[in-house]
Amino acid sequence: MNPIDFDAIIERRASGSAKWNWFDHDVLPMWVADMDFRAPDALIAALHERLDHGVFGYQMDEPALRTTLVERLAARHAMQITPEQIVLLPGLVMGLNCISAIVGTSGDGVLTQTPIYPPFLSAPVNQGRTLQTAPLTVSHDGASLTYTLDMDALAAAVTPRTRLFLLCSPHNPIGRVWTRGELEQIADFCVRHDLIIASDEIHCDLTYSAPQHISIASLSPEIAARTITMLAPSKTFNIPGLGLSVLIVQDADLLKRMNEWRYGMGALVNALGLTAGLAAYRDGQPWLDQLMPYLQANRDLVIETIARDMPLLSMTVPDATYLAWIDCRALTLPDAQTPAAWFLEQGRVAFNDGATFGAGGAGFIRLNFAAPRATVIEGLARMKRAYDLLA
Repeated sequence: MNPIDFDAIIERRASGSAKWNWFDHDVLPMWVADMDFRAPDALIAALHERLDHGVFGYQMDEPALRTTLVERLAARHAMQITPEQIVLLPGLVMGLNCISAIVGTSGDGVLTQTPIYPPFLSAPVNQGRTLQTAPLTVSHDGASLTYTLDMDALAAAVTPRTRLFLLCSPHNPIGRVWTRGELEQIADFCVRHDLIIASDEIHCDLTYSAPQHISIASLSPEIAARTITMLAPSKTFNIPGLGLSVLIVQDADLLKRMNEWRYGMGALVNALGLTAGLAAYRDGQPWLDQLMPYLQANRDLVIETIARDMPLLSMTVPDATYLAWIDCRALTLPDAQTPAAWFLEQGRVAFNDGATFGAGGAGFIRLNFAAPRATVIEGLARMKRAYDLLA
């Protein structure tokens, strides 16, 4: 495979990009989690072939996608599943809402750890469930942040009406890849309290050198039976606009309930999403193998620049994802302004506001570094200009 030019600048505003068109034209967006890179050529070619057919009627399932997923999950994540245990939905956020709807009844508890990807906080409420949260423990070591599990906080938050535990693995926004020991603690906790586990593993193929991602469902058959694993090609291969997520459901009753909900809601994947998903998982790995070193170099550039040029800030060192979680609480901001608002106003660079990630997120920003290096350098320079007005 020829080298891929991830440094190429691609104009995205004309494509109706939410990332690039949400803010004013002079703002550099480094917020929502999509990448500024072309998808793999093999995937684009598959879409062209499907488009050339020219007929886009109601779509049947894609058996080849299921077979490819079974083989990929066995080889990469030690998950032994059958094609029938795969549920395809038009997006992971819909998956979170589906799981919240089919587990328990109105008013039952859904437990998760904060800070967390915002739909984890909204999906349970959308489905009439009671959101229960427990904070992760954070520690500082100079410019670095480290998050760990707080099992005491989980024990304090769980109630007799808790039915579901939402796990983010690898974790968004902190970028942690949970160790086997940490996953075993979570699994034991969920067995003890008889909780279903919904594990969002959408970033599992975007991990760096170590530690390696472990799917919680791979720990044991007992844990697999109480786990719904959520995956998608959207983050890995940069196709979120094509609407495909994959849910692995190994319990027959949960699978039945999920399929009933899916058909009742008309939550079916479109023809191009199925085509892209198959091409991504079947033919996209060489592209991904070139992407990861590029992303790691961008990650390291962000870490080094913030430590050197913005010493009042600290951040996690992501084990996975292309997202940096940055603590700005040492900045003295005027009029109780948030860091995200300050960098937007003074630097014309857009980040996610950490407050939207729940308890423990206020005063943080989330930075997306999945862009050509020149874009990342420019974003950091804009960030520093705003920082220098305060430091």
